[in-house]
Amino acid sequence: MKRISILACALGLAWSQLCAQTSTTEVLFETTKGNIRIALYDETPQHRDNFLKLTKMGTYDSLLFHRVIKDFMIQTGDIFSKHAKPGQLLGTGDYDYTQEAEFRLPKIFHRRGVVAAAREGDAKNPERRSGASQIYIVWGKTYDDRRLDYTQHKLDSITGGQVKLTPEMREVYKTIGGSPHLDGQYTVFGEIVEGLDVVEAIQKEATDKNDRPLEDIRILKATVTKDLPAPPTAKPAASRKASVRSKASRRR
Repeated sequence: MKRISILACALGLAWSQLCAQTSTTEVLFETTKGNIRIALYDETPQHRDNFLKLTKMGTYDSLLFHRVIKDFMIQTGDIFSKHAKPGQLLGTGDYDYTQEAEFRLPKIFHRRGVVAAAREGDAKNPERRSGASQIYIVWGKTYDDRRLDYTQHKLDSITGGQVKLTPEMREVYKTIGGSPHLDGQYTVFGEIVEGLDVVEAIQKEATDKNDRPLEDIRILKATVTKDLPAPPTAKPAASRKASVRSKASRRR
Protein backbone atom coordinates (compact mmCIF):
# COMPACT_ATOMS: atom_id res chain seq x y z
CA MET A 1 0.00 0.00 0.00
CA LYS A 2 1.21 3.51 -0.79
CA ARG A 3 1.63 6.04 1.99
CA ILE A 4 -1.35 8.34 2.27
CA SER A 5 -0.81 11.77 0.79
CA ILE A 6 -2.51 13.26 2.96
CA LEU A 7 -11.99 18.06 23.98
CA ALA A 8 -14.88 18.28 25.04
CA CYS A 9 -16.78 21.01 23.27
CA ALA A 10 -18.67 23.74 25.04
CA LEU A 11 -20.56 24.99 22.00
CA GLY A 12 -23.97 23.45 21.39
CA LEU A 13 -23.59 22.93 17.66
CA ALA A 14 -20.19 21.34 17.97
CA TRP A 15 -21.31 19.13 20.83
CA SER A 16 -24.29 17.77 18.91
CA GLN A 17 -22.03 17.03 15.95
CA LEU A 18 -19.46 15.19 18.08
CA CYS A 19 -22.07 13.09 19.83
CA ALA A 20 -23.84 12.06 16.62
CA GLN A 21 -21.90 8.82 16.15
CA THR A 22 -22.71 5.54 17.86
CA SER A 23 -20.29 2.86 19.05
CA THR A 24 -20.69 -0.59 20.56
CA THR A 25 -17.05 -1.66 20.22
CA GLU A 26 -13.68 -0.46 21.51
CA VAL A 27 -10.01 -1.29 21.02
CA LEU A 28 -7.16 -0.41 23.38
CA PHE A 29 -3.67 0.38 22.10
CA GLU A 30 -1.04 0.04 24.85
CA THR A 31 1.89 2.03 23.44
CA THR A 32 5.34 3.05 24.60
CA LYS A 33 3.91 6.56 25.13
CA GLY A 34 0.73 5.57 26.97
CA ASN A 35 -2.68 4.08 26.32
CA ILE A 36 -5.01 5.04 23.48
CA ARG A 37 -8.59 3.78 23.54
CA ILE A 38 -10.54 3.79 20.27
CA ALA A 39 -14.33 3.59 19.93
CA LEU A 40 -15.44 2.21 16.55
CA TYR A 41 -18.46 3.61 14.75
CA ASP A 42 -21.42 1.37 14.04
CA GLU A 43 -22.13 3.60 11.03
CA THR A 44 -19.05 2.13 9.29
CA PRO A 45 -19.58 -1.60 9.90
CA GLN A 46 -17.17 -2.92 7.29
CA HIS A 47 -14.22 -0.93 8.66
CA ARG A 48 -15.30 -1.65 12.25
CA ASP A 49 -15.42 -5.41 11.69
CA ASN A 50 -12.13 -5.45 9.77
CA PHE A 51 -10.35 -3.53 12.53
CA LEU A 52 -11.74 -5.89 15.18
CA LYS A 53 -10.65 -8.90 13.13
CA LEU A 54 -7.10 -7.63 12.67
CA THR A 55 -6.82 -6.68 16.33
CA LYS A 56 -7.86 -10.18 17.41
CA MET A 57 -5.30 -11.63 14.96
CA GLY A 58 -2.57 -9.68 16.75
CA THR A 59 -1.81 -7.58 13.66
CA TYR A 60 -1.12 -4.37 15.58
CA ASP A 61 0.97 -5.90 18.36
CA SER A 62 4.54 -4.49 18.21
CA LEU A 63 3.88 -2.26 15.19
CA LEU A 64 5.40 1.23 15.00
CA PHE A 65 3.82 4.58 14.47
CA HIS A 66 5.84 4.82 11.29
CA ARG A 67 4.61 8.18 9.96
CA VAL A 68 4.10 11.24 12.17
CA ILE A 69 3.44 14.79 10.98
CA LYS A 70 3.07 17.61 13.48
CA ASP A 71 -0.28 19.39 13.41
CA PHE A 72 -1.64 16.72 11.06
CA MET A 73 -1.76 13.04 12.07
CA ILE A 74 0.00 9.92 13.34
CA GLN A 75 -0.07 6.70 11.29
CA THR A 76 0.41 3.02 12.09
CA GLY A 77 -0.52 -0.39 10.71
CA ASP A 78 2.44 -1.09 8.40
CA ILE A 79 2.87 -4.83 8.91
CA PHE A 80 6.54 -4.56 7.92
CA SER A 81 7.29 -2.19 10.80
CA LYS A 82 7.34 -4.84 13.53
CA HIS A 83 11.01 -5.65 12.94
CA ALA A 84 12.04 -2.52 11.04
CA LYS A 85 15.65 -1.40 11.30
CA PRO A 86 16.47 2.18 12.35
CA GLY A 87 15.89 4.57 9.46
CA GLN A 88 14.20 1.94 7.27
CA LEU A 89 11.63 3.45 4.90
CA LEU A 90 8.15 2.28 5.85
CA GLY A 91 4.64 2.77 4.56
CA THR A 92 4.06 -0.01 2.03
CA GLY A 93 3.29 -2.94 4.36
CA ASP A 94 -0.33 -4.09 4.21
CA TYR A 95 -2.48 -7.13 3.46
CA ASP A 96 -3.56 -7.87 -0.11
CA TYR A 97 -7.17 -6.70 0.08
CA THR A 98 -9.01 -3.40 0.23
CA GLN A 99 -12.29 -2.19 1.70
CA GLU A 100 -15.12 -0.27 0.08
CA ALA A 101 -15.23 3.37 1.17
CA GLU A 102 -17.78 4.19 3.89
CA PHE A 103 -18.08 7.98 3.83
CA ARG A 104 -20.69 9.25 6.30
CA LEU A 105 -20.64 13.01 5.76
CA PRO A 106 -21.68 15.32 7.25
CA LYS A 107 -22.14 13.20 10.37
CA ILE A 108 -18.62 11.73 10.51
CA PHE A 109 -15.66 13.83 9.38
CA HIS A 110 -11.97 14.55 9.99
CA ARG A 111 -12.16 16.39 13.29
CA ARG A 112 -9.36 16.10 15.83
CA GLY A 113 -9.21 12.70 17.50
CA VAL A 114 -10.87 10.55 14.84
CA VAL A 115 -9.40 7.37 13.38
CA ALA A 116 -9.39 6.78 9.62
CA ALA A 117 -8.13 4.26 7.09
CA ALA A 118 -5.14 4.99 4.86
CA ARG A 119 -5.25 4.06 1.18
CA GLU A 120 -3.57 4.34 -2.20
CA GLY A 121 -3.98 7.60 -4.10
CA ASP A 122 -6.75 8.44 -6.54
CA ALA A 123 -4.65 7.73 -9.65
CA LYS A 124 -4.50 4.01 -8.79
CA ASN A 125 -7.59 3.95 -6.60
CA PRO A 126 -10.37 6.12 -8.07
CA GLU A 127 -12.99 4.44 -5.88
CA ARG A 128 -11.01 5.56 -2.82
CA ARG A 129 -11.08 2.10 -1.30
CA SER A 130 -9.33 1.78 2.06
CA GLY A 131 -6.31 -0.37 2.67
CA ALA A 132 -6.60 -3.30 5.06
CA SER A 133 -4.44 -2.48 8.08
CA GLN A 134 -2.92 1.00 7.90
CA ILE A 135 -4.76 3.64 9.91
CA TYR A 136 -4.13 7.21 11.04
CA ILE A 137 -5.31 9.33 13.95
CA VAL A 138 -6.10 12.95 13.14
CA TRP A 139 -4.63 15.82 15.11
CA GLY A 140 -4.82 18.65 12.59
CA LYS A 141 -5.16 22.32 13.44
CA THR A 142 -7.88 24.92 13.93
CA TYR A 143 -9.10 26.92 10.96
CA ASP A 144 -10.55 30.39 10.44
CA ASP A 145 -13.28 31.18 7.91
CA ARG A 146 -10.82 32.28 5.24
CA ARG A 147 -8.90 29.02 5.36
CA LEU A 148 -12.10 26.99 5.46
CA ASP A 149 -13.35 28.83 2.37
CA TYR A 150 -10.10 27.97 0.61
CA THR A 151 -10.41 24.32 1.73
CA GLN A 152 -13.96 24.20 0.41
CA HIS A 153 -12.73 25.50 -2.95
CA LYS A 154 -10.13 22.70 -3.07
CA LEU A 155 -12.70 20.09 -2.07
CA ASP A 156 -15.04 21.29 -4.83
CA SER A 157 -12.24 20.76 -7.34
CA ILE A 158 -11.19 17.34 -6.03
CA THR A 159 -14.67 15.88 -5.44
CA GLY A 160 -16.66 17.61 -8.14
CA GLY A 161 -18.62 19.61 -5.57
CA GLN A 162 -19.84 16.50 -3.74
CA VAL A 163 -18.28 17.38 -0.35
CA LYS A 164 -19.63 20.42 1.45
CA LEU A 165 -18.46 21.70 4.83
CA THR A 166 -21.68 22.35 6.74
CA PRO A 167 -21.96 25.18 9.29
CA GLU A 168 -21.71 22.57 12.06
CA MET A 169 -18.56 21.05 10.57
CA ARG A 170 -17.00 24.48 10.12
CA GLU A 171 -17.69 25.32 13.75
CA VAL A 172 -15.89 22.17 14.90
CA TYR A 173 -12.92 22.89 12.65
CA LYS A 174 -12.73 26.43 14.03
CA THR A 175 -13.00 25.47 17.70
CA ILE A 176 -11.60 21.92 18.01
CA GLY A 177 -9.58 21.44 14.86
CA GLY A 178 -8.88 18.67 12.41
CA SER A 179 -8.02 18.08 8.75
CA PRO A 180 -10.98 19.12 6.59
CA HIS A 181 -9.11 18.68 3.30
CA LEU A 182 -9.42 14.87 3.76
CA ASP A 183 -13.21 14.82 4.04
CA GLY A 184 -14.97 12.64 1.50
CA GLN A 185 -11.68 11.05 0.46
CA TYR A 186 -10.66 8.78 3.35
CA THR A 187 -13.00 6.71 5.51
CA VAL A 188 -13.27 7.78 9.16
CA PHE A 189 -14.40 4.81 11.26
CA GLY A 190 -13.70 5.62 14.93
CA GLU A 191 -12.57 8.12 17.53
CA ILE A 192 -10.25 8.41 20.51
CA VAL A 193 -12.14 8.22 23.81
CA GLU A 194 -9.05 7.99 26.01
CA GLY A 195 -5.46 9.04 25.36
CA LEU A 196 -5.82 12.11 23.16
CA ASP A 197 -2.94 13.56 25.19
CA VAL A 198 -0.84 10.59 24.05
CA VAL A 199 -1.72 11.38 20.43
CA GLU A 200 -0.75 15.00 21.01
CA ALA A 201 2.63 13.95 22.42
CA ILE A 202 3.34 11.55 19.55
CA GLN A 203 2.56 14.10 16.84
CA LYS A 204 5.18 16.42 18.37
CA GLU A 205 7.98 13.83 18.12
CA ALA A 206 11.07 14.63 16.04
CA THR A 207 11.12 12.76 12.71
CA ASP A 208 13.45 12.06 9.80
CA LYS A 209 12.96 13.22 6.21
CA ASN A 210 10.43 10.41 5.65
CA ASP A 211 8.32 11.45 8.68
CA ARG A 212 9.37 8.41 10.70
CA PRO A 213 10.01 9.25 14.37
CA LEU A 214 13.68 9.22 15.30
CA GLU A 215 12.75 7.32 18.45
CA ASP A 216 10.64 4.22 17.82
CA ILE A 217 7.09 4.60 19.14
CA ARG A 218 5.48 1.19 19.32
CA ILE A 219 2.08 -0.39 19.97
CA LEU A 220 2.99 -2.93 22.62
CA LYS A 221 -0.41 -4.63 22.61
CA ALA A 222 -3.77 -4.07 20.91
CA THR A 223 -6.83 -5.55 22.61
CA VAL A 224 -10.55 -5.59 21.89
CA THR A 225 -12.03 -4.33 25.16
CA LYS A 226 -15.63 -4.03 24.02
CA ASP A 227 -16.81 -6.48 21.38
CA LEU A 228 -19.91 -7.01 19.30
CA PRO A 229 -22.51 -9.26 20.95
CA ALA A 230 -22.38 -12.86 19.82
CA PRO A 231 -25.23 -13.88 17.46
CA PRO A 232 -28.01 -15.87 19.13
CA THR A 233 -27.51 -19.62 19.05
CA ALA A 234 -30.19 -21.45 17.11
CA LYS A 235 -32.03 -24.26 18.83
CA PRO A 236 -31.08 -27.78 17.68
CA ALA A 237 -33.55 -29.24 15.17
CA ALA A 238 -34.68 -31.94 17.61
CA SER A 239 -35.51 -29.36 20.28
CA ARG A 240 -37.57 -27.32 17.83
CA LYS A 241 -39.54 -30.40 16.77
CA ALA A 242 -40.16 -31.32 20.38
CA SER A 243 -41.41 -27.80 21.04
CA VAL A 244 -43.78 -28.00 18.07
CA ARG A 245 -45.13 -31.36 19.24
CA SER A 246 -45.63 -29.98 22.75
CA LYS A 247 -47.64 -27.06 21.46
CA ALA A 248 -49.68 -29.36 19.24
CA SER A 249 -50.47 -31.59 22.23
CA ARG A 250 -51.69 -28.61 24.22
CA ARG A 251 -53.98 -27.56 21.38
CA ARG A 252 -55.52 -31.05 21.27
